[in-house]
Formats: sequence, structure tokens, C-alpha cells
Amino acid sequence: MDLGSFSLVKSYPEKDTFEQIVLQSTKQGKELASIAVPELSAQFAGVVGKHGSIYPDMPWEPKESFKAVADYYARHLGGCMNLKGVCYDAGSYMAFNWRPHFEATVVKRELEIIKADLHCNAVRISGLDIKRLVFASESALDAGLEVWFSPQLWDKRPDKTLKYIVEAAAAAQTLNQQFPNRVVFSVGSESTLFMRGILPGKNFAARIRNPRLMSAIRAGEHNKPLNAYLAQANKAVRQVFSGKVTYASLVWEAVDWSLFDYVGVDHYRIARIADKYVEMLKPAFDQGKPVVVTEFGYSTCQRGIGSEGFLSTAGLGESIIDFKSQFFHQIPIFGRFVHPRVRGNCVRDENWQARQLVDNLSVLDHAGVDGAFISQFISQITPYSDNPKYDIDMASASLVKYYDDGKHGATYPDMPWEPKESFRAVADYYGTH
Repeated sequence: MDLGSFSLVKSYPEKDTFEQIVLQSTKQGKELASIAVPELSAQFAGVVGKHGSIYPDMPWEPKESFKAVADYYARHLGGCMNLKGVCYDAGSYMAFNWRPHFEATVVKRELEIIKADLHCNAVRISGLDIKRLVFASESALDAGLEVWFSPQLWDKRPDKTLKYIVEAAAAAQTLNQQFPNRVVFSVGSESTLFMRGILPGKNFAARIRNPRLMSAIRAGEHNKPLNAYLAQANKAVRQVFSGKVTYASLVWEAVDWSLFDYVGVDHYRIARIADKYVEMLKPAFDQGKPVVVTEFGYSTCQRGIGSEGFLSTAGLGESIIDFKSQFFHQIPIFGRFVHPRVRGNCVRDENWQARQLVDNLSVLDHAGVDGAFISQFISQITPYSDNPKYDIDMASASLVKYYDDGKHGATYPDMPWEPKESFRAVADYYGTH
């Protein structure tokens, strides 16, 4: 009888309802001499009082149409993600300042564009200088964005790092009071690698090149000192900051998440883990708290060493960038005469970056994460060039290509950059999900 129904579920009659149907049919059968009660009972005996297998407490089973509509609504009416974000570097520092130019008008305009045109509702603002962090965060809050305030002091010991983090938390509290429930504070990011004292090595480069690095990680040697520091940092930060607190972890850091309000994971879908990318987030989901992927992204070149995650895109790991030329280019005056160069024969591929980002967002959305932050909006230390030999933007995961020669973009004539295909792809995804 369901054949004529437009319903999304197929219903099974309850016993009382069925008895009423039988009585009515008996009456009609006597009048029309067209159907016998035993035949009707036998025909529907298997479904009377039956409940569904998907929802055992319900007297119905979803049809294929139910599943199809649910999938469409999940993809087009918000999915699972509450936070649709992008990472914004206000000036991280390792070897040199990663945001050498920090003009107030440009920063405010960029954050307005992130809200209005990229369709983000959150931004993760990182950097070393606390005044820069406060200015960028206030600009983002004014634009209507939620801010994940993420101070970054690298290669210092825990005591010095903690002092800096608490100072930053006190500054973030001023914003939290002005914009209640819209500021989340991060006590750190990938501290096992970026802070001294957890793994051997006085700086980041020494730690990642240590021949014992992988064996120490597999043995979990980092977890005890890491959690000791995080417990101390969490306690100190909450004494001066009243908002929500998190930490941006590496996927293999066994963090004590009972300390924090969000589970934060920097998680790049590089080739060697692509088939188990979501599975690797299971320990995060098992915490019973909102899971946010605090960083992920793709470079702007075809598959290869330049597309293998943060270390490559930042020029810190194996990369297509000639690091020496990039370093000398950042030196005032002298840097004008040095052009940062690309190593090898690389091919720029904005379309590949755009496709990968959208697919990654869809995977995370369906996995059930509470939010995600794409790395990153802009990278001033990997400028674009029409000459492929000098186009180190190919190694960048940024959504816009930055000009460091005074040129401005066509889409936003007041900005020293032009959106890539990934900007438009992410804007479309965020705008329709």
C-alpha cells in the first residue's frame, strides 16, 4: 500500500490500527464480495507491529529517499561544521618575520574580505607580536568573525614560553570582555616540535633532524613532558582568561584533553596517510568534545614534495624553495638584489590546490568535525612571480598570491595580492554549506 505514498519512510501498522483495517475491510468485503478477511490477515501478518532496523524504537524504516534527502541537506544546509575558518598569520617568526609588512588598513581590509567574500565565520590568528595579535583580532571581531587567538613563541624553554603565553592570554581577555563568547585562546601549537625541552634539540631544525626523533615519538617519550607543560599552561591561562581554551596538537600527541574546551588537531592529508586520514582522528572524537582541525592545506603545485604539508609550505622541511635565497631576500635593502628561487622543475597548479581543499573540507564535514581552519589566507614570504623560476608561491598553501614588487591585484585593487582558484572554491564551499 506504500506504493502510492510520498513519504520518506515506509510505515508498519500497529496491531490496533491493523485490527481496525481488518474490520473495515470485512464490512466492505461482505458488501462487495471481493476480499476475504483471512487473505488480508495473511498478506500483512509479517508487518503488523513490526519496528525498523535502523531505528528499532520506530514503527517504520527509512526509504532510499530519506537517505538521499539527508545527504543533500547535510551538503547544502550547513553539514556538520560550525566553524568555517582560515588561518591568518600576523607575523610568526623563525629565522625571519613571516609577515614583514603589517599595515593596519590592509589587515583590516583582509579580515573584512575573509568574512564577506571568503564566507568564513572564524579565523585563527597566529603570530609572535602580541600587539599585532590584538589588533588583527579586534579587526576580525569587528568584522563579525570568531577569533582563535593563537600566540606563537618558538624555540624557547617552557618557563619563558609560559610567561609569554600568560601575557598573551591577559591581552586576549580584554577582547573577550568586549566580545563575549567570540574569543578562543590557544595555549600552543605542536609544542613537541616547536618548544625546547620536550624532545632533544635547541631549535626546531635540530629537533626534526635528530636521528632519534621517530623512535622517540613512537615510544611516546614526548607525551609526559608535553602534558606536564600543558597542565601548567592551562592553569595559568585560566587565571587571566575567562573564555574557552584549546591547544593545536599534532595527531600523534596524546594530549590530556580534559584540560581543554576544544580538541584541536593540525592534520594535513598528505599522500602517505590519505587512506586513513579520518581514521586517525578517532582518538580526538573519542574525547567527547568538539573536534576542530586547527590547520590543514595544500600547496599550489602539482603533486610532489611541495604538496606535503606545513613544513614544506613554510620552507622548513623538504621543499621546492631554495631556502638560502628566501632568507637573504628578507634582509632589508640587501634583499632587493636577491630573488628567492624554486628548486627543480615544478608546475603551478591552482586548480589542483582548489580541488584538494574542497574535497578535504567535504571529508572533514562528513566526518563530523565541529570546524576547520585552512592554512592559510596569505603568505608574504612566498611571493608570486610570472617567471616559474622565481614563483615560490607554488610552495605556498595560501589562498591568495602575494606580490612583493608593489603590484596590486585586479579583483581587489587596494590589496597587494590576487585570489587564487582555491579562494573562489573555498568561498563557494563555505557559502553553500
